[in-house]
Amino acid sequence: MASPITSSFQTSNLRSAFLGERKGFIVYSAPASNVGFLKKTVECKESRIGKQPIEVPNNVTLKLEGQALEVKGPLGQLSMTYPREVVVEKEDSGFLRVKKAVETRRANQMHGLFRTLTDNMVVGVSKGFEKRLQLIGVGYRATLEGRILVLSLGFSHPVRMNLPDGIQVKVEENTRIIVSGYDKSEIGQFAASIRKWRPPEPYKGKGVKYADEIVRRKEGKAGKKK
Repeated sequence: MASPITSSFQTSNLRSAFLGERKGFIVYSAPASNVGFLKKTVECKESRIGKQPIEVPNNVTLKLEGQALEVKGPLGQLSMTYPREVVVEKEDSGFLRVKKAVETRRANQMHGLFRTLTDNMVVGVSKGFEKRLQLIGVGYRATLEGRILVLSLGFSHPVRMNLPDGIQVKVEENTRIIVSGYDKSEIGQFAASIRKWRPPEPYKGKGVKYADEIVRRKEGKAGKKK
């Protein structure tokens, strides 16, 4: 005669689970048909951004080898290796397309992301990108010494920042900084490192902010009423 544990496991519903024996008690799970079972199928919809073609200008050359793409233009050269969830194809019309290789949730997430990254590469080497910052505060100023950006932000010493390769910086009226280049991620990272030294404070708005940034102001503490 089979043990209670074995017989219960053999006669249980396929969707039920056997929990085993614990502290001398035999614990059984209830069939899923008794407690309710919710099953939801997740559909992998095609990304609206990912399915858009990428226009390649005449002054940009592409080199595609397997999952690696190299883009070269008048401003510079960029390369990227794609994950196995997506593939890159060059059409006869000159457009570039990023497609899903498999129908999974991760592939759906990677589709739109890598299409955007690919478009940034093409636009970057042909037209370039720029990020503008503004210094607000008494005595706040910026100057260039060759490939070194010098910032006076109210510290006891000036802040000196070396410019990365492929990044150009222009200073206007000592209070406006323009960071430009062909790699959008590098531009954003360097601009963020400048802003990090003195983020804008919410009371008087002093600090380093992006030109299109809106700083939410707070009302200062009122003096004591007499």
